[in-house]
Amino acid sequence: MFQADQAAVVVIDVQGRLAQLMHRKKQLFRHLQIMLQAADVLQLPVFWLEQYPKGLGPTVSEISDLMADNKPLEKLSFSGCGEPQLLSDLRASGCQQLIVTGIEAHVCVYQTVLDLLAENYQVAVNQDAVSSRKKSNKKLGLQRMQLAGALLTSTEMVLFEMMRTASHPHFRQISALLK
Repeated sequence: MFQADQAAVVVIDVQGRLAQLMHRKKQLFRHLQIMLQAADVLQLPVFWLEQYPKGLGPTVSEISDLMADNKPLEKLSFSGCGEPQLLSDLRASGCQQLIVTGIEAHVCVYQTVLDLLAENYQVAVNQDAVSSRKKSNKKLGLQRMQLAGALLTSTEMVLFEMMRTASHPHFRQISALLK
């Protein structure tokens, strides 16, 4: 079970024109926004990655505006773990459970998840908040991550899992985000 005091959100490469080409882009952006707003309410750390922003551009404003108190970690490797600062920051946070979001499911998300699993993190991939340009590549990426040991989850599932009960102090706020 994911617990708010052990969990963090990882946002991978939701950048520039590439983000605009994602399968079911509106749904993707909406679920990323919900996850970031919920992370704020539940006080979850957010780790924000950008793949070569000089070439791909910055994170789209619909997402970056919700992380204004944060700075993206630039990377050149497809895996976020290719940037040593990510692993250092994760260790410093004390979080052992990571909710992974972003693009593309079959490349950067996939490779980051594999490396996080190799580092012994419990990884849940929010299938509502990941995408690829092609539906088939998203499906393949999710299958491969699951086979490697990642859990598949949804926005609603992971948020309710962390709250556990309707008496949670933030239940109403989180429920309102999901409407």
